[in-house]
Amino acid sequence: MSERVFQLSFSKLYPLYLQKVTRKARTQAELDAVLTWLTGYAAETLHTSDLPLREFLAQAAIAPNAALITGVICGVRVETIADPLMRKIRYMDKVVDELAKGKPVAAIQR
Repeated sequence: MSERVFQLSFSKLYPLYLQKVTRKARTQAELDAVLTWLTGYAAETLHTSDLPLREFLAQAAIAPNAALITGVICGVRVETIADPLMRKIRYMDKVVDELAKGKPVAAIQR
């Protein structure tokens, strides 16, 4: 299962994140703000990257404070995930989830 997730193109994931946050009255700019903070990519790259998640996250400049992202996503505590790549994927999931739940962008960016 993990290998299939790692091969998923970011260009397929981004619209799902966008759909999730816009359903909750958040904006694309807010989504871009939390994802650019987390990954170090420019917003334009987020909109156009066809890289598989494995490569997308390997090339990302993950925020130094990303380790402060804690909590449960998909029934698993983010901070206990052993695989570094899966932990980065779950970091993205968690910040998007926090945004959709109404948390301010500044608070998500820790």
